[in-house]
Parts: sequence; structure tokens; C-alpha cells
Amino acid sequence: MKGKTCIITGASSGIGKAAALELASRGADVVLVCRDAARGDVAMREVASRGGGTVELLIADLAAQSEIRRVASEILAKHPRIDVLVNNAGGIFGQRQLTPDGLELTFALNHLAYFLLSSLLLDRFRASAPARIINVTSGAHHIGRLDWDNLQGEKSYSSMRAYGLSKLSNVLFTYELARRLAGTGVTVNCMHPGAVATNFAATGTTMMQTFSRLFKPLLRTPERGADTIVWLASSPEVEGLTGKFFMDRKDTRSSRLSHDEEAARRLWDESARLVRLESAAS
Repeated sequence: MKGKTCIITGASSGIGKAAALELASRGADVVLVCRDAARGDVAMREVASRGGGTVELLIADLAAQSEIRRVASEILAKHPRIDVLVNNAGGIFGQRQLTPDGLELTFALNHLAYFLLSSLLLDRFRASAPARIINVTSGAHHIGRLDWDNLQGEKSYSSMRAYGLSKLSNVLFTYELARRLAGTGVTVNCMHPGAVATNFAATGTTMMQTFSRLFKPLLRTPERGADTIVWLASSPEVEGLTGKFFMDRKDTRSSRLSHDEEAARRLWDESARLVRLESAAS
């Protein structure tokens, strides 16, 4: 990975930081995109101690579209090539919240941030090919449903329903982007890290927080959760492989709904509208 530029969102803790640490140890130049400056600085110093490549910290709240656009501009200004993008930042929220753009937080952070950041960097990816985009999703996509009249939880809100929708959206987006980038040398895959012992549930319901504390000893370490991310980012075994869903380095069948191409195209168009993006991969 020496000389390769890898961008990782949500890199201040959990599997994002674990992936950054491992890629840095392999010599990659790592760009950490973090929401919290203090935690990001700690992570940057730790990652810098691991490898021979450069380490850069960019601060952005990816729930806000203005922040995504700003950080994308910074990346494009500083990096003439991008080899890997890991879309990882996300969360689950016990109560319905709105972003600065007036969108439901789970959908905006977990899906629209992936969509907008990837879209803004697409020309650079094409110019850098071969390049890889990796979207972190979840097995929870199996419970996801596309209620086109309630994407923002306007009519009713459930944290798990919102989360499942966002993770299904990750998979649909992965497959649709892979189709649109076919033949460009830019591959797009998604992965499920498994149940990982992180602070992910801290913003969830009381039940989620309790479950996380009780079962933490049985959950995966962030390092194990990040293993498939690192493999997808670096392994020659997946060179040219695109439009797949992986768990534990295995090409795994995702949910039936995730293979609905008409739904994927409709979600693409709706996402582009919500982020006010006139052009993207075609």
C-alpha cells in the first residue's frame, strides 16, 4: 500500500480507526475524516506512529451537506490521486433528529453522506483508476424497507427501522454505483463488519445501550471488524471485483430488496435531489 492514498470517514474510533491503523502499518498515506477534533487528533497521532506514510486529519460533520462539500474540496485540492475511499461514518439514534439541511439524521449521515462524498470525488477516482470505494453497511440491511413516503421518518419513526433503511440504502447505492462505473477501473463494494464492540450504540435507545454493555465481551474487536475493510482496500484478490457484498472476506448474498435495480435507480435519483447534486456517475 506504499504510496497509495486512503481516505477513511469516521476514523476517530472503532473499525474506522482500526482500518486506518492497519493501512498505515502497510505504508499507505491515510486521510482521517473525523467529526470531533480532539478525538481525531488522538487518532491521528496513533495512526502516525504505525507507518511510513503520511497521515492527515480533516474535521467535518458528515451529517451536514455543507461540511461534506467543504471536506471534498479540501481532499481534491490536496490529493492529485485517490486510491481508496472507505465510507464508514454512521450512527443509530434513539430519537428522530434533523440535520442542518432539515433531513432525518440517520438517513442523512448513514446514506446521503456516502452518496454525496463519493459523487463529489468521482472524477478524481476515474483519473486515479484502478481505485476502490468501500461502503460499510450492516446485516441490518435485511430489515430495511423502502417506504418512499416516509424516508425521513416524517410519518412515523423507529430507530431500528431508520437504521435498517439506511443500511439497505448503502447496499443499493453500492450496486448502482458499481453499475454506473463499470469499465472505468473504479470498483465499489460493501461489507458487513459483524457485531463489533464499539461506542456505536451510545446514541441509540436505552435498550440498545443495555444490550451493548451486556454483550460487549462476546462482540468482535474493532480490529476483527475492520479486517474485511483492509482486505477490500489492499488485496490483489479483489482487483477488478465490483458490486459485491462481503462478510469475513466472503462474497455473500445480500437481501432480495437490495438487488432491485429499479429501486436502486429511484433511490439514486431521490438522493441526488436531496443533496442538490445535478450530475454524478451516469
